[in-house]
Amino acid sequence: MSAQKKADQGNLLRSFTPYVEKEGEEYMNEKQVEHFINILKQWKQELMEEVDRTVNHMQDEAANFPDPADRASQEEEFSLELRTRDRERKLIRKIDKTLTRIEEEDYGFCDSCGVEIGVRRLEARPTATLCIDCKTLAEIKEKQLGQ
Repeated sequence: MSAQKKADQGNLLRSFTPYVEKEGEEYMNEKQVEHFINILKQWKQELMEEVDRTVNHMQDEAANFPDPADRASQEEEFSLELRTRDRERKLIRKIDKTLTRIEEEDYGFCDSCGVEIGVRRLEARPTATLCIDCKTLAEIKEKQLGQ
């Protein structure tokens, strides 16, 4: 993913007002759930708009260049855009799965150990399914198996 795409996605995730927890507030109460539904739906909407922009761009820019270098440059640009869109398509599916988890009241808790993932972590990565400790362990195991 290009640095600009990462920056764009990062901007999306910063475009909301962080949730302010009240002392003694129950975790994943109605207000918190609504907060995350709004973040996820906004993120999905912006990703879908980006997909539409790419399709329009590719249709508008598609040309049969007689120069092989120009044609190769355009094909490489389109290939990069399509790979990015494929990653975004997968992310949209992940967002949909996360919204389903919210409906099933299974959102915000670690799939591995069952503890609260935490509001701040979920704001940073709304599709997270592991608490920071379990995610760290998973990454260590992955690194060990990959070497």
